[in-house]
Amino acid sequence: MATQAKRRRVAVSRKGTVAGYGMVARETVQPGELLFAVPRAVCLSQHTCSISGLLERERGALQSQSGWVPLLLALLHELQAPASPWSPYFALWPELSSLEHPMFWPEEQRRRLLQGTGVPEAVEKDLANIHGEYSSIVLPFMEAHPDLFSPGVRSRELYHQLVALVMAYSFQEPLEEEEDEKEPNSPLMVPAADILNHLANHNANLEYSPNCLRMVATQPIPKGHEIFNTYGQMANWQLIHMYGFVEPYPDNTDDTADIQMVTVREAALQGTKVEAERLLLCERWDYLCKLEMVGEEGAFVIGWEEVLTEEELTTTLKVLCMPAEEFREFKDQDGWGDDNKEEDSLTITNIPKLKESWRRLLRDSVLLTLKTYATDLKAEQDLLSNKEVYATLSWREQQALQVRYGQKMILHQLLELTG
Repeated sequence: MATQAKRRRVAVSRKGTVAGYGMVARETVQPGELLFAVPRAVCLSQHTCSISGLLERERGALQSQSGWVPLLLALLHELQAPASPWSPYFALWPELSSLEHPMFWPEEQRRRLLQGTGVPEAVEKDLANIHGEYSSIVLPFMEAHPDLFSPGVRSRELYHQLVALVMAYSFQEPLEEEEDEKEPNSPLMVPAADILNHLANHNANLEYSPNCLRMVATQPIPKGHEIFNTYGQMANWQLIHMYGFVEPYPDNTDDTADIQMVTVREAALQGTKVEAERLLLCERWDYLCKLEMVGEEGAFVIGWEEVLTEEELTTTLKVLCMPAEEFREFKDQDGWGDDNKEEDSLTITNIPKLKESWRRLLRDSVLLTLKTYATDLKAEQDLLSNKEVYATLSWREQQALQVRYGQKMILHQLLELTG
């Protein structure tokens, strides 16, 4: 199953790559140069598989929260089809039993190593969705078409593994600007493109055109160096959750730390002294919910250089910290509209200039967030600074340590800025 690759320029290899298979440059490549192209007909999706007609006819019955069921059924069918044109592609897949997503870790290990990072909670939601979709949609569909799905692929364990594979290896074509109101495009498997590993500081990018998908260099790539795609601006907790790996500190410039929205509410409640103050604070919180600035399961996202949820956090700090009379006026006017002052900007460099009440609430929220981890920053630093001890850790322990440490470093930076 060949792709239109300039084979003299790139090669698939296990040598000189960061993890498993990767792609390396066989000669120096300049920015803008084509590395390889994959015809759309070669991509495996619900539209190109051999049961595409059936999947289209049954589209209504196959709708799910993930939106992945049609692709997963295509994979389940093609995997056991004796003459599937994708068989050579499947041979390049990693062993499904060796996938390292936290969803395959024992629950005790997952909670112990990743407590406070947000990963255990995300995995629990994934597992509930996987089991629900399999039992209510996928298994009944396969049982209704026994000629297309052999007993060997009617397995929840295999379905679970394929979900992780799609999570880590599929691509989703972005919508055009004028298509923003449309449903997202269906995921698809792209041979060759999914061999590339990820770096925040990547040197290649996938471009979509009507007839093919093109991998194009974005930086100079010296001969023998690995070619890296980007999976998007991914924090380490997202990388380990969706792909089963992280970028070691401090390489991931896209890393973030979350402060749960309800943690800010808890920090604000700590500062109340009488019931009337607590009631007023609850009224303020309810109003923020009405404005859709906060929610019980939402989080404020803090990066190294910016607050990614700046509008939400700015509005929350304003409303929770303003004097009571000002809040009444704010409610009556239904918000301030565009009246955002430059001194209220939540760029990292501007945080020390915020109002003292804002900084105090932000600091108290960070301190509460740090308490959710099982270990403190010094314990992580001691492990990372001792190479011999670090080398004795299991791969999962090392990856989890990198997730925790990156998040704590961002939170401690915020502590310093609000101090």
